[in-house]
Amino acid sequence: MTGTQRREQLIEIGRALFAERGYEAASIEEIAARAQVSKPVVYEHFGGKEGLYAVVVDREMSKLLEMITSSLAQNRSRIRVERVALALLTYVEERTDGFRILVRDSPVAADEGTYSSLLNEAVRQVGYILAGDFARRGLDPELAPLYAQALVGMVATTATWWLDERTPQKEVVAAHLVNLCWNGLTNLEADPQLGQ
Repeated sequence: MTGTQRREQLIEIGRALFAERGYEAASIEEIAARAQVSKPVVYEHFGGKEGLYAVVVDREMSKLLEMITSSLAQNRSRIRVERVALALLTYVEERTDGFRILVRDSPVAADEGTYSSLLNEAVRQVGYILAGDFARRGLDPELAPLYAQALVGMVATTATWWLDERTPQKEVVAAHLVNLCWNGLTNLEADPQLGQ
């Protein structure tokens, strides 16, 4: 195995172990054992458990941010909300281990590279988009950050719940989230569907 291949193997093993047990319970010994290498090999690549964890979190943050950002950059307002909800739920579905790692407490206090910082960035981007929409509709654009916080919080909290529930299907969950976001409680549709 080349050095690059070994590094990737250790990242995937670390990712699975951190998701399964959490940062504190995972050990360099177990990572090395699962990779069938000695502990010094892990230290050589990452300097220790914290270094490996940082690489895993950075990769997961990049993937999730990429999915959310691409969904925000396209389409009309309702479609954007649909795409963001679906992007986050798709990430949870396809990269469950990564999401578990992101929503757990990080071993080091950091302003960047955490799920919380990602949500703050999403709030900023959604707020910017909503401010433009509000201005065009004659609504107060200064209230956009409040709505952005509510929308992102609702989607993020639901994604965390769905991580373990997995029912109903992600498309149904996204449709109901958008139904609530778009129509409010007084105008809920009986059988919401994604517009796609």
